[in-house]
Amino acid sequence: MLRCRHDEPIQPLVTAPSSVTPVRASSVHARRRPARTEPTPYDFRRPVKLSRENSRTLQIAFETYARQTSIVMTSALRTVCELTLLSVEQLTYTEYVETLADATYLTVFSLDPVQQPAVLEIPLPTTMACLDHLLGGPGTEAQPARPLTDLESTVVGGLVERLVSEVRYAFASLVRLEPVVTGVEYSPQLAQVAAASDPMVVARFVLRRGDAEDVVTLCMSFNGLLPFLNASGTAGVVSERERAQREQASARLAEGFQEVPVEVAVRFRGTTADPADLVGLTVGDVVRLRHPAQAPLDVTAADVVFAHATPGSAGQRLACLIVAPSTQEN
Repeated sequence: MLRCRHDEPIQPLVTAPSSVTPVRASSVHARRRPARTEPTPYDFRRPVKLSRENSRTLQIAFETYARQTSIVMTSALRTVCELTLLSVEQLTYTEYVETLADATYLTVFSLDPVQQPAVLEIPLPTTMACLDHLLGGPGTEAQPARPLTDLESTVVGGLVERLVSEVRYAFASLVRLEPVVTGVEYSPQLAQVAAASDPMVVARFVLRRGDAEDVVTLCMSFNGLLPFLNASGTAGVVSERERAQREQASARLAEGFQEVPVEVAVRFRGTTADPADLVGLTVGDVVRLRHPAQAPLDVTAADVVFAHATPGSAGQRLACLIVAPSTQEN
């Protein structure tokens, strides 16, 4: 029997080596505790957002618009202009208006079959600089910040209409749009384009004119473009580089097919026979072919007739001459 006195402490059976550092329970829980993630805000006014596929489709369209607009502005202003896509965002119309200056050159244009109109926004100093170029001036940065006169609006209006018409070419692979300028506003708050909470697709571009850089925006209805985005998908909308790569691959594939060996047979037309006749055939029996005497032979590949020929010879070897099919069936 084992007796233990109450005044004697119980010694542990196994003692930890002095070199081993005890692990705190708090540190174990700290390692197992998952990392905190910040909550993602959700706007109930915008339950539908741009998917990755739709964003890629719009990016290709707006990049095409940037390239075409660069060519138009360079030729019209007689100075090197480059328009580069900066971003594609989904914003409400109110959020878009809040990003604009109090006074700007806002061109409103319709986009049939899209119901809501679109907006091409060019900062007012940039518009005045473009006007200076169109009138033969240097287009310096020091430009008056005021609305355009009737004569100035007519001069700039020709350039703006050309910029708006390039939307048709940029979105040609997605939908056939018919942009028509319907008005110009200098105050974004006065432009009745959409409701305050309507979702819009906003593309921001950087316009470079020599050493000057300006931000140009293009705002279009998200709900108006969404049906065409869902219908098109990403398979039919590709960039020019991808299209060139596909055409090159198709040409290489067609060229490679020209060197692939194919088994070709020249034969008489088929003859129908009963199974009993086939079973009774022996060596020396003669089977009558029902091929007309004047009809050419069939040239086949994989049991598909693709040409007709007459038998002949080329030196010591059998050959055939491709001819047109005969109409005689005797």
